[in-house]
Amino acid sequence: MERGERILEAAGELLVAWGYRRVTIDEIARRARVGKGTVYLHWKTKDALFLAVVLRSKLRSHRSQLARMRTDPLAVLPSRMMSGAYLDFLADPVLRALYHDDADILGRFTDIAKKELAELSAYSNEVVRHYLEVLRAHGLVRADMTVEQQQYALLATASGFFLSEALLHDRAPQSAEERSTVLARTVRGALETSADPDPGTGPAAARTREAAAAAAPDIIPAFERLAELSEREMRRQLRE
Repeated sequence: MERGERILEAAGELLVAWGYRRVTIDEIARRARVGKGTVYLHWKTKDALFLAVVLRSKLRSHRSQLARMRTDPLAVLPSRMMSGAYLDFLADPVLRALYHDDADILGRFTDIAKKELAELSAYSNEVVRHYLEVLRAHGLVRADMTVEQQQYALLATASGFFLSEALLHDRAPQSAEERSTVLARTVRGALETSADPDPGTGPAAARTREAAAAAAPDIIPAFERLAELSEREMRRQLRE
C-alpha cells in the first residue's frame, strides 16, 4: 500500500475509533508507520487530511455504483441504486459516522466538511435530478409527482433507512441484505412503474430491461462526472 493510502486508512480508522477532536497527526503517523513530517508532506492540515478521508469513502461508493450500472443496466433503477448505496454505506464506517452526524466522532468537522464540500454536494443534487428526468423520459418512474417531489421522496426514504441503523437497530431485520431488500421494495413502490423486483422473462420484463438499457447511456456519464469531481476534490486537499 502506498504511503498516502496508508495515511488515509490510518486516519479513517482513528476518526471512527477516537473522534475528530482526539486524533492527532502524531497518532496517525504512528499507525501509518510513517514520520509526522510525511503526513504534512501530503496534507497541509488535519482538516485537509480528514476531508480526503471522507472523499475517499464517497468516491469508493460512486465507483461501486458505476460498476453496478456498467455491469447491469437494471442497476439504474432507483430501487437497485439505493439498495446498492445502502450496502456501500453499511460497509464503510466513515460514511456511517458522517451520515449519522455523530458529535462524539466528528465534532466540528461536520461543519467544515459541509462548507468545503458545498460545491460537490450541489453538483450531486443536480445529478440526482438529471437521473430522475432521464428515468421519467424512458417510462421507468411514475409521472404522478414532479421531479422535485420524486427527488425529495427518494432521498428522504434512503435517509430514513440510513438513520435507522442507529435509531432502530434493535427492531431492524438482522441481515444487511434483508434491510437493503426492504429499502428497494419501498423505493420501488413509491417511484417505479414496474412492480417486479427481479424482471425475468415476458413482455413486461423485456420492456423494463430495454428501457433501462436505453436510459443507462444518459445516466452513467453524469455519475462518472460526479466521481471525477470527487477525485479532483481529493487532489485539491493535497499539499501543492
